[in-house]
Amino acid sequence: MSKTLLDRFARVKALQKTSNAGAQNPVSSGQMAKSGRFPESFVEQRLGYSPNIPEGAERLAELLGAKMVRNQYGEHLALRKWFSDVANGVKTDCSPLGHGMADERVDASALRLLVPGAPEVVANPRQWLFLDTETTGIMGGTGTYPFMVGIAWWDAGGLQVEQFFMRDHGDEHALLVTLAERMAERCVLVTYNGKSFDWPLLETRYRMTRKLRPPTPQAHLDFLHPARNLWRLRIGSVRLWELERHVLGWNRGPDLVSESIPETYFDFLRGGPPEPLVPIFLHNQMDLRGLAALSSRIVSLLAEHGIEEKDGFELFGLSRICERRGETKRARKHYEQSIALSELPLESNRAAKKSLARLAKREGDLTLARDLWEGMLGNSREGIEAYEELAIYYERHIGETQRAAEISREALNAVQQAKRSGIIGTGAYQQLRGRFERRLARLERKAANLPLKSVVVESAAQPCESNSREKPGGYHARIE
Repeated sequence: MSKTLLDRFARVKALQKTSNAGAQNPVSSGQMAKSGRFPESFVEQRLGYSPNIPEGAERLAELLGAKMVRNQYGEHLALRKWFSDVANGVKTDCSPLGHGMADERVDASALRLLVPGAPEVVANPRQWLFLDTETTGIMGGTGTYPFMVGIAWWDAGGLQVEQFFMRDHGDEHALLVTLAERMAERCVLVTYNGKSFDWPLLETRYRMTRKLRPPTPQAHLDFLHPARNLWRLRIGSVRLWELERHVLGWNRGPDLVSESIPETYFDFLRGGPPEPLVPIFLHNQMDLRGLAALSSRIVSLLAEHGIEEKDGFELFGLSRICERRGETKRARKHYEQSIALSELPLESNRAAKKSLARLAKREGDLTLARDLWEGMLGNSREGIEAYEELAIYYERHIGETQRAAEISREALNAVQQAKRSGIIGTGAYQQLRGRFERRLARLERKAANLPLKSVVVESAAQPCESNSREKPGGYHARIE
């Protein structure tokens, strides 16, 4: 058996509760007869209490200043801290939306882009509950446990952070109950990639208890996809700590490698020292603070009349979000702004022009569309598509068949160059070449018939001017 497989079995075993606890400490019928009820220790085991708490758990609580939270399902560790700023050493207003206003609401235009048709409560940032988890693995599924659940909310002009920690798997029921209580207080869940990972994992853990129903938030805001649209083109990575550095302008300093977090927790369960867990708590706090600050930044950028200054990359990303949500007027405006700033790389600039031309064509602004297509011509994918759009424009809207045929010939050359340079593959090359060849053949036939049709129409309209001595079909003879 490989070392990797043995290690996996060891990790699973570290999470298992003692299955024979009941056998080692049986409850006799005599004990029940004397008291009329189960012993307290037996009730604790039934409700999720575990005697396998690691020896370092008490020391961990002392290091963090954490307290024990108890409910009908047992207990778990909890740590609460309030922050006036989103980052240490960086003076940033940590109130909702960063404006320092207690009664502010999220701009309706921003909400339409974030969650179309969202309930009214979403506009109140004080109903937002930020959530981030630390887990025993990144793959999800029934074998993955969220051993730490961090939540945060706006409070008293700052950010209140609370973290729930499982000292052992037996704490899970109690932790989930406490989380459900907090979610009942604030009904808008806010995450970063939480729709795909954190929240589905927690829902699975609730269902696995077979006793607890997962809470149902009234709305779920996930800021990963807006962040991708706004900053991936400029930054590349949209990992939260990267956005903190390049977008928010602050550095969280030395931080954990996320991949090492599960192993650190497993070492603790096996009896390792609690000190290595402290950086995980700090890491989770920074994730929550970063998410809170990033959400304010994104909401401000998405607001139609926001005062937030935007660069060309952000404008391009914002225009794509607007177009996807059907806000075509805003999308067109932001595409034009992003192109005018001349900050986009060549490929993205072509993509912006392509999208703007599509919107202009849809709205009947064919002059703008034509200018954009002519500026895109080349052997790129967008350039080849521009050739086709221009051929259609000159044939159908202007009636210049010869010009449309010339453009189709140029397109065939561009397709050939794109194939040679590896921009398009063999399949796409054959498809595009066949399409332009068929278009060119049709246009040439149409161009050849144009003089004939015009003469026939003239002959039918002015019979008195024709030479009666000419044979029928004389016009056709002259054309030939």
